[in-house]
Amino acid sequence: MTLYRQSVAGFSALENQLAALLAEQMTYRTGRKPSAGEYRSWERSLPALHADLVAAGLHEVEMLFEYQLPLTSKRADVVLVGQHPQTGGPSYLVVELKQWSHAERFEDSDSLIQIEQYGHRPVTHPALQVRDYCDYMLGFTTVLADQPESLAGVAYLHNATESAVEDLYRIPGDRLGSIYTGQRRGEFQDFLRSRFSPGVSGAAYADHLLSSRIAPSRQLLAVAAEEVQHREMFVLLDEQRDAYNYVLHAVERARRANTKTAVIVSGGPGSGKSVIALSLLGELSRQGRSVLHATGSRSFTQTLRKVAGKRAPRVQKMFQYFNSFIAAEPNDLDALILDEAHRIRDTSASRWTRAEHRTGKPQVEELLDAARVPVFLLDEFQVVRPGEQGTVEDIEKHAANHGIEVVKIDLDAQFRCGGSEEYVLWAKRLLGLEPGGPMEWTGDPHFDVEVVDSPYEMEAYLATKLEGGYSARMAAGYCWPWSDPRPDGTLVPDVQVGDWAKPWNLKGERSVGGAPAAALWATDPAGFGQVGCVYTAQGFEYDYSGVILGPDLVWREDRWIPVRAANCDPDFKNRTKVSDVDFDRLVRNVYKVLLTRGMRGVTLFSTDPETQEFLRGLVR
Repeated sequence: MTLYRQSVAGFSALENQLAALLAEQMTYRTGRKPSAGEYRSWERSLPALHADLVAAGLHEVEMLFEYQLPLTSKRADVVLVGQHPQTGGPSYLVVELKQWSHAERFEDSDSLIQIEQYGHRPVTHPALQVRDYCDYMLGFTTVLADQPESLAGVAYLHNATESAVEDLYRIPGDRLGSIYTGQRRGEFQDFLRSRFSPGVSGAAYADHLLSSRIAPSRQLLAVAAEEVQHREMFVLLDEQRDAYNYVLHAVERARRANTKTAVIVSGGPGSGKSVIALSLLGELSRQGRSVLHATGSRSFTQTLRKVAGKRAPRVQKMFQYFNSFIAAEPNDLDALILDEAHRIRDTSASRWTRAEHRTGKPQVEELLDAARVPVFLLDEFQVVRPGEQGTVEDIEKHAANHGIEVVKIDLDAQFRCGGSEEYVLWAKRLLGLEPGGPMEWTGDPHFDVEVVDSPYEMEAYLATKLEGGYSARMAAGYCWPWSDPRPDGTLVPDVQVGDWAKPWNLKGERSVGGAPAAALWATDPAGFGQVGCVYTAQGFEYDYSGVILGPDLVWREDRWIPVRAANCDPDFKNRTKVSDVDFDRLVRNVYKVLLTRGMRGVTLFSTDPETQEFLRGLVR
C-alpha cells in the first residue's frame, strides 16, 4: 500500500537517491513509469518536508511515501507515522505536497482554485483534497476507524508565500485539512511537534496501518437511497471532486449568466463515474435545482429506481432514459446527469415513437438541448453494441455545431478491481485494447485472478465467496441461444459447456421461477443462479466475478481471432450494419466489460481448449 517507507533519519542517508528509488518501485509494482511532474515533485518536495521534520527534531517518525488509499489506485504523497505526544497512542498525518508559488480561487468558487501551470483548468482546493483523503481512509481502514482522532491531514505549499495564496484561506482549516506555506515554516514545524513525540519510533504504528483490515467498499446501489434523498455518503477524491465541483459551479454560473456548458467526464471501469453522478443528483436536488439522471441501460435505470425510490416512489421519476428527452423543451433543466453515456444511440426513435417526433435528430443533440449543463459520464471502451455513439469526439462535434462550450475531465483513478491499475492494464493488454500484447499476471495483493478448469470449478469457487458474505456472479459471452421460460415457469439451461448447464438471466421485467427480473440480476441475491450477459452486467459491480469466454473470441498462435458464426447476439447478425472489423472491436469491448465487474477478484474459463491453455500460461 506504499511505494517505500523509511524513517526520517534513514531518509537523510538516501536523500539524493530517493526519487530514483521511488521511480524504480513504481515501475516494478504498477508497470508504469512516473510522469515528469511526479519525479520532479519527489526531487523537490520530499526534501523540503524532510528538512522540516529534521528541524522539528522528529528523526524517528516513519515516512510512508506514495501511500495507496484502500481499494483505489489513488495515492497520498506522504503519510507520517509516530506517537502522539498527548495521547501516547498512534498519530498519523497525511501530507499533500504542492510546489505551487501562486494560487487563486477559480472565478467565484471557494472549492475550486486556479494554478498558472494548469492553464484554465480548475482543481480542487488542496485542503479539501487532503480532507477527502482522510475521510476516505477513515471510511475504509479499520485501524483508523477505531481511533479517528489519531488521523490528521495537511497541505504543505513549501514554495508559496501567504500573500500569493491568500484566496486559499477562504476555506477554514480543520484537523483533517489545513494549509501551511513556506513562509510559515516555523509554524509548520510547531504543528509537526504537536502531532509527534520526538525520540519515539513510529515503525510499529506504521506496521499496524499497513496491515490493517480493509472494510468493504460502500457499493453504489446500496447507498443510492440515502445519497439521493438525505445526504452525501460518498467520499470523492481528486478528479472526482474536480468534476463534481466543476459541475456545481457550471450550474450556478449558467443560472446567473444565462450560459450553457457541456461537461464530459471520462474514465475506465470503477473510476467513480456513477458515484459522481449520484452525488451530483443528490446535491443539486438539495439545492433546489431542476435535475434528472438518465442512462441508456434498462437494467441500471430500473435498479436505481427500485433502490433509490424504495421509501419515496416519487424519487423514481428522477431516473430516466436517454430517449426520454425526444420532446423536451430546450434548457428546461438546470442539469442533466447522463451516466453510461457511451450507450447513447444514433436517434431516440423506435417503432413506438409518434410520427411528429420522428425527425431523425441525433440523440446526442436532444441531450445537449435538454439542459443548461448536460453532464456526460462515459468510458469509450464500453461501447458494446452497434449504433452506440457515446464517444468524446462525437459529443464534442455536436456541441461545436451548436456553439456549446465543452469541458473535459478525465478520471485516472481505479476503484473497482481492488483499485488495481495492474489488473485493468493486464485485462486491456490481454484483449489487445492497449498496446504491448498480453502479459503474464504477476499478482496483486488487492485483486485475485484465477483460471479454472471448468464452469463447475468456477461456480464452486464463487459459491464459497457467497458463503463468506461476499457478492458474486457468473457472466459469459453471448454464444448460446437465449430461450424464454417454459410454460411451467422453469428456465431453460441454454448456457451449456460439456455436461454443465445454466440458464441465462431473464429477459423480462418480472421475476419467474425464483429468478429476479433482468434489471435486478446483478443486485438480487437470487441472480447467482443464472448466467449474466454484458447487457445485465454493464454498469454494475460485485465482489467476485466469474467470466466464461465463449467460442466467439479465440486465441490462435499470437493473436485473437473473432469467430462471428459462434456469436448469438441478434445485434451482431447484420453484416451491413456491423462489419467484421466492427464485430472484432465490439466483442473485445464486451469481454473487457465482463472482466472488469469484480471488485476483489475474477475467475476465467474459456470454452476453447487452445485459448484455455493460453490463459493458463498467463495466470500461473
